[in-house]
Amino acid sequence: MNQTLAALKARGFFQQCTDEEGLSALMDEGPVTFYVGTDPTGPSLHIGHMVPFFALRHLRAAGHRGIALIGGGTARIGDPSGKTEMRRVISYEAIDENVRRFEKQLDRFVGFDGKTAFVENNKNWLADMNYIDFMREIGSCFSVNKMLTFESYKKRMETGLSFLEFSYQLLQSYDFLNLYGRHGCRLQIGGDDQWGNIVAGVDLVRRKTGAQVFGLTFPLITRSDGKKMGKTEKGALFLDPEMTPVFDFFQYWRNVDDADVRRFLLLFSFLPVEEIDGICAGDINQAKERLAWEVTKEIHGKDAADKALAGAHAAFGGGGDKESMPAAELPAEVLAAGIGAVDLFFTAGLGATKSDIRRLIEQGGASVNGAPVTDVKTVFTTENLQDSGDGRGELILRAGKKKFVRVVCRRG
Repeated sequence: MNQTLAALKARGFFQQCTDEEGLSALMDEGPVTFYVGTDPTGPSLHIGHMVPFFALRHLRAAGHRGIALIGGGTARIGDPSGKTEMRRVISYEAIDENVRRFEKQLDRFVGFDGKTAFVENNKNWLADMNYIDFMREIGSCFSVNKMLTFESYKKRMETGLSFLEFSYQLLQSYDFLNLYGRHGCRLQIGGDDQWGNIVAGVDLVRRKTGAQVFGLTFPLITRSDGKKMGKTEKGALFLDPEMTPVFDFFQYWRNVDDADVRRFLLLFSFLPVEEIDGICAGDINQAKERLAWEVTKEIHGKDAADKALAGAHAAFGGGGDKESMPAAELPAEVLAAGIGAVDLFFTAGLGATKSDIRRLIEQGGASVNGAPVTDVKTVFTTENLQDSGDGRGELILRAGKKKFVRVVCRRG
């Protein structure tokens, strides 16, 4: 097997391949142009989107040429794959703005140079396409009977599948045909929920050009407890720090199950396999900390990862810089007048609702400056502030074992 393909398989980037031997032989011949697509149906990528882009960087490092296809055109329809209901329709203007956001996030992660890695937007060939011509040239190549055998369509047939979504596979297949014609693209990679779409694209390129192209999918990543990887209490683990603060992003990885650490290091870092095995053979908490730092570094940069690590150390008693801890400001006059425990924790963002915070306190999960708070009627004033060392007083709030906020307030 080709060395690069074997390395991908060793790291977990392998579920199905349309022709493993053929792809291996093609990669042995020289650099292969490949693509991975993502639809900008929201304002930010989340970590679930990123598995193929980690693979993109591995492939590019091995000398291959990667295309990041952002679906400014296909996002207007929505992919039914893996969905239980029709995707919410958003405006074309919102999609275009999301495209810009995705490009910026991916450029920061991939580093597009226009040669070994670059961006395409399928809006450029889909938005003004003639429907009749498309159906004559492309729709005639598809069998409805075959399309309905794919799992993504079979599942949706149970709950309802619109013709709009049914046509999505034709458009994604057309993407592959276009990228083959424009750039000589021979490989599409993606999550295994894209298998049906990828196989259809491989078949379309063969029918229209006679060329052999390939598809490779990766496992859909779940945690050891079976839950979807990247899901938090607040929703998806987004790359946008305004949607998922960097510290929360770091803490997600720091708190993964022991059984997930090695697998996630293989998928979400670029450390050699041998080094990962050494890390995982040692202290598991240090391994989790390394995982959190590596992933945060790749997504947000080394400075952000260092700051998140320092904040974690400060919060959990390992030293570090308290300035790196998650913080909230509280006006001096509020504390001077007194603020109830529920309002204090709610203001600090340690609960979605005040009812959640009341339950947290009543169940013994809240503390301020290390002292348990068990009465929801407890009131805090400037007398409770501890010296922050920088001219400001502070309160260290904890909710459970893993959430905390440093509330800072200038003394009257």
